[in-house]
Amino acid sequence: MKVDVSKPILDRNERLAAENRELFAEHDVFVLDVLASPGAGKTSTILATIAALRDRYSIAVIEGDIASSVDAEKIKAHGVPAVQINTGGACHLESDMIRRAVDTLDLGAIDLLIIENVGNLVCPTDFDLGEHAKVMILSVPEGHDKPYKYPNIFARAEAVILNKYDTLPVFDFDEEEFRSVVTSLNAAAPVFPISATKGNGVEAWAAWLTGRIEAMREGAA
Repeated sequence: MKVDVSKPILDRNERLAAENRELFAEHDVFVLDVLASPGAGKTSTILATIAALRDRYSIAVIEGDIASSVDAEKIKAHGVPAVQINTGGACHLESDMIRRAVDTLDLGAIDLLIIENVGNLVCPTDFDLGEHAKVMILSVPEGHDKPYKYPNIFARAEAVILNKYDTLPVFDFDEEEFRSVVTSLNAAAPVFPISATKGNGVEAWAAWLTGRIEAMREGAA
């Protein structure tokens, strides 16, 4: 007899994700789940997003890491509320972790909640957190072949951010092939080339995110 031990875990997570989604809808909070491998530039991209949108929206961040609070402290240093989740070894965030973190925030004062998931290209893909969109960040130094190796995360993402784009001349990165494979996996997902630490390309990404936030608000009206 073969027992699928993952099903009860995923079923419980889905139920809690639905409860999170209801809570976010009640407060008109748009929730973005940011996925990437370690070193892709999740935190720097989140900081660039905050800089682009903070005059329009009130923003808070949930930071997911196996250990430490380094990234949460970086966010707080920019005057943005941040809650640290340490998973203690787990390779992804789950809905109950998000709910406990959210309970420490004033959702009534937040328009945009950004979740920085644990650096991993496999586990976080399967776990709904109650978010409105999952976004995938890939950095140029990681190589253009990542969609071949991790197709599920590219297929699930609503948008793909190609970070560290300014390093393109230095690395053997075939942008045309990368875009072609991403399109074959997910034709609806736009690709945004950015250099987060320099701010290049962030405007187009921020405009897309603004469109998603406003669409959510119009749907709730």
